[in-house]
Amino acid sequence: MAIILYVLIGVLAAIVGWQWVSGKKRSRRLRDITDKIGDILDRETAEKVLFQTGQADLRLLLVQINRLLDHNRKIMADYARTKDSLRKMISNMSHDLKTPLTVILGYAEKLNQEIPMSEEEKKQTVSRLNEKVNGLIALVNQFFDLVKIESEDYEIPLSKLALNEVCRQSVLEFYDLLVSKNLQVELEIPERPIYILGNEHALQRILGNLISNSIRYGSDGGVFGLTLREEGEFVAVDVWDRGKGITEAHQDRVFERLYTLDDARNPQFQGSGLGLSITKRLTEQMKGTIRLSSSPHEKTTFTCTFKQLTF
Repeated sequence: MAIILYVLIGVLAAIVGWQWVSGKKRSRRLRDITDKIGDILDRETAEKVLFQTGQADLRLLLVQINRLLDHNRKIMADYARTKDSLRKMISNMSHDLKTPLTVILGYAEKLNQEIPMSEEEKKQTVSRLNEKVNGLIALVNQFFDLVKIESEDYEIPLSKLALNEVCRQSVLEFYDLLVSKNLQVELEIPERPIYILGNEHALQRILGNLISNSIRYGSDGGVFGLTLREEGEFVAVDVWDRGKGITEAHQDRVFERLYTLDDARNPQFQGSGLGLSITKRLTEQMKGTIRLSSSPHEKTTFTCTFKQLTF
């Protein structure tokens, strides 16, 4: 009986000893993991926590820790991109506001100095001042429109629309401007209705932005075109011209907020860098996509694609 008791005590002692050793090893492992995580966070590296272990629960913990580190890196990368984008946006916005404000101040000082001016000269100065003020108001309105569209709770009501009719109406609104620019107009719009789930006001703004951009920057090519075509279960609208186009270096950035090409800063163009950003956001609000393809002086095309309704 005593022998059995001694055996049981020995077994219990072995179990306790094994648990104590295992506990020490686990504590050491956890300290190593903690130190490694701290090192990764302090140095802001892309490393992962890698340890060999036969313990299933510890392996699961390491998997979740590495997932958390990956998520943290993505958040930091998004934050850095957002911060850089905000910095550029503020820089560009200050430029676009400062220029017309300086001109407005110049006209206002000219009128305030009571320098002798003919009625015709005074009328021209007031007209230019009014033009610059209206342009500044339009720029600020565009900026706030973009902020509103980019907000998470912004939604536009969608309904069944005949896209071919919206395309015709949009081109007609620019008819006088197209004629004044002596542009050859090439339209390919099917007579039969082509339906999408969209918002008429948003579509008119999208097409208006694309058409006005084509006229402003591509009129040197002498041709303006709009094509409505089917792509399987989708429908695409191409707004194109044969002007100077957009070089490959700029094509990936034209939809960024307040991004403009160098020549868009020329007063002749009056570009704000907000129109295409608004166009992209509105297109995405209608579950569509927009893309650009450009071969300078050959053909530059903005294509909006939407899911076609067949019922």
